Amino acid sequence: MFTGIVTDIGEIVSFTPTAQGQLHRLRIACRYDQTTIADGASIACNGVCLTVVASGVADGRTWFDVDAAAETLALTTAKHWRLGTKLNLERALKIGDELGGHIVAGHADGIATIVSREDLPDMARFVLSTTRELARFIATKGSITLDGVSLTINTVADVTFSVLIIPHTLTVTTIGGWKAGAEVNIEVDLMARYAARLTELK
Repeated sequence: MFTGIVTDIGEIVSFTPTAQGQLHRLRIACRYDQTTIADGASIACNGVCLTVVASGVADGRTWFDVDAAAETLALTTAKHWRLGTKLNLERALKIGDELGGHIVAGHADGIATIVSREDLPDMARFVLSTTRELARFIATKGSITLDGVSLTINTVADVTFSVLIIPHTLTVTTIGGWKAGAEVNIEVDLMARYAARLTELK
């Protein structure tokens, strides 16, 4: 489990697709202490929980390897990741950690498309669209995870919604580089999903 609070921005420094294209081995450079990264550990990469299969240090930077499988490539923006792609990173939640965002599973539900970006004096406003299936879990003032970042929904209109991003978040995550037309990973709030399921069963 995660909280949607990004702790580093990683960079893909090695990218090896299999011959069948069903699995991609990624090497991601980061600032984490390599001695704290165990094989089998979970690290959320742009909101996608991936399992560490190896780690080390090269050229003064920590790196870790993960495999992106066929389902991940089909359902998330991992299909677009290449050498040099920057990724929001978060280590798995430990008992006793501060819950600064909201409970995040690291299981991206799909993709949202950035409709527009408006840079305001003290923040940025993004309007995004998603599928009707996911839109039913999105509510004003509710929580949502976009590319691994826990955010509060500002407005909702049919299948579009908006978020307001403060300068700190623009600086310490990849959101500062978002542009209209780009795709981002979306994970809806678990509580909203459970509430909708309970309603369906009545």
